[in-house]
Amino acid sequence: MPDMTWVAAVARLRARREAGVLVTVAAVRGHAPRDAGAKLVVGTDRTWGSIGGGNVEAVSIDRAREMLAASVSEPELMDFALNDKVTNQHGVQCCGGTVSVLLEPLPVVRAVAVFGVGHVGLELARILARQDLDLHLIDSRSDILADERLDVLADAVAQVHVHHTPLLPEEVLQELPHGTHVLIMTHDHAEDAALCDAALRTPRLGSIGLIGSAAKWARFRKRLATEGGHDDAVIDRIKTPIGLADITGKEPATIAVSVAADLLRTFESEGG
Repeated sequence: MPDMTWVAAVARLRARREAGVLVTVAAVRGHAPRDAGAKLVVGTDRTWGSIGGGNVEAVSIDRAREMLAASVSEPELMDFALNDKVTNQHGVQCCGGTVSVLLEPLPVVRAVAVFGVGHVGLELARILARQDLDLHLIDSRSDILADERLDVLADAVAQVHVHHTPLLPEEVLQELPHGTHVLIMTHDHAEDAALCDAALRTPRLGSIGLIGSAAKWARFRKRLATEGGHDDAVIDRIKTPIGLADITGKEPATIAVSVAADLLRTFESEGG
């Protein structure tokens, strides 16, 4: 998509959970190929937009790729002199001006999928929606996902994606971007069990958490081993119970705070 705008390119990288660098001509003095404000988006293996080609663009792309490889998080400013006295890595540009280029890393935004948006799920969504992440809300019940019920998320910082799945919520797992953290808390134990099995079969997910009691997990664990054919090491990918052990309140809002805090702690332990 060579004609994709820089805004669309940034959105594309975010949706795919791919890192990138936004390159902007920050200032121009004298003559230059592009005016201040021209933008280029650099991904790991392709670019979108242009800041005028030539040495300025080539060096900017090289540096952006170095930043990506080193996971640099701070922006950088580079200055270029455009005259025939300056020997450049990628040839001479003798427009006569000077150009400052700003390189801004575009971080990979975390993604979380909440399966089951009942009392606890909605309270959890309200908390997670205040974080800069992609939040997927999945439920098989249309009334649970009604606009008026989800109006409490209207001020979300997160990008909220709603999935109504009347039959097979586990199909959504295949659509989630890699690294998505999954929380399973539907209204139906059979649905929870099917999601646990499917999540263990879905490559590249982040953490998998299941709400419920020790007795529920003992039943699930046995089924995952016998009917599902999963070995213990695979089953151990599922964390249950979720939440902080020393927060024991049973109110939906309390459970949601505990689960959210536990998830944020998981983010921290991953780094980045």
